Amino acid sequence: MTVQPSSPTAVASAAVTDPDVAHRTRTRTVQVMDAAGRPAAGAQVTVEQVGHGIAFGCIGFDETERAWRRLTGATPDPAQEALLDRLDELWFGLFDTATLPFYWGTFEPRQGAVRTAALREAAEHYVSRGARVKGHPLVWHTVAPRWLEPYPDDEVLRLLRERVRRDAGEFAGLVDTWDAINEVVIMPVFTKDTNAVTRVAKSVGRVGMVQLAFDEARAANPAATLLLNDFDMSADYEHLVEDCLAAGVRIDALGLQSHMHQGAWGRDKTLDVLERFGRFGLPLHFTETTMLSGELMPKHLDDLNDHRVDVWPSTPDGLDRQAEEMVAHYRTLVADARVQAITYWGLSDHGMWLNAPGGLVFADGTPKPAYDALRGLVRGQWWLAPTRVTTDEQGRVGISGLPGRYVVEVDGTRHEVTLDDDGTDVVVR
Repeated sequence: MTVQPSSPTAVASAAVTDPDVAHRTRTRTVQVMDAAGRPAAGAQVTVEQVGHGIAFGCIGFDETERAWRRLTGATPDPAQEALLDRLDELWFGLFDTATLPFYWGTFEPRQGAVRTAALREAAEHYVSRGARVKGHPLVWHTVAPRWLEPYPDDEVLRLLRERVRRDAGEFAGLVDTWDAINEVVIMPVFTKDTNAVTRVAKSVGRVGMVQLAFDEARAANPAATLLLNDFDMSADYEHLVEDCLAAGVRIDALGLQSHMHQGAWGRDKTLDVLERFGRFGLPLHFTETTMLSGELMPKHLDDLNDHRVDVWPSTPDGLDRQAEEMVAHYRTLVADARVQAITYWGLSDHGMWLNAPGGLVFADGTPKPAYDALRGLVRGQWWLAPTRVTTDEQGRVGISGLPGRYVVEVDGTRHEVTLDDDGTDVVVR
């Protein structure tokens, strides 16, 4: 490493011109040296971005189901496989972080019959192409296994601890980010169905359930990033965070859900949420974002699950609205340095939660305007495409862009450089 007294004259810069986002730009100087250790003045260098520091994510449920069908010997449908290949191509064309489904009730539908192999295959599919993987969730009262209900509370808690340790440990090194526990605010008072997790939460309490999930996951994978995740953006969630921190729970990041079936939050509400939850000094992950390209859900409904329709199409106005609101929402989030991850909850309309038109892609694999608009930000305006530059008289070239991973290629040799808050200059030979 070396520090130069002045800035290089040659700078490869991502066009981060949005004034709300430009302050997150980072710069770094790379000095190219020849084989004899002399500055390589006038050298031709290619600089390109290969990854964002901010996690731009989407669920990877389709790939998980494909892996499961393959492992169980199901006969592949050529048309379905072609569509999944197309969706996979669109996924990697925009996203870099996959959320995979570890819902206990579907992951282990019969006691001891776990779908570890399918989830591992899906995770490896994403990791092999440079994506990050997150597991969702280790503890949740919804989609809890029915076979758990007859057990007494002490046995439920033992099995719950065992499940968290097993899966957090089994996937360590492959899945190192987890929603450790999901929707705790409502967990002990949930009445939509009976389940063993809600039952024990009533006796253990919210903080006790959070402590259980974090302690067991941390013990199984000390390197994991563990989230407390919730849809409740009220003061109740703030109080839960306060209570957990006071009890000594080490929360790595706060998960904030933003399913906007009843209309976009808008800038004011989003900024309010960022301030209220940002005050804890923890990284913020927007874990579940949805915006509709069709008619909005009625405002009077308190529980989104109460709105059920067989057909819920996109509309011309809805498609335009979704694209416009998507861009505004992502700009607001990326402008806040506390936001480290944004996950969209579904690439395609096929299989979308509540049958809503919330995908970025139609069910047939055709991108919606929202997909193109979001890609124009994430892999366009906020991305440095391969750029040819010439080093200055001291063999230096500067890189400027959003935090992330960049590659400097010299004479066919590629050197990876990270843009972050460490502005120390880098020497490559």
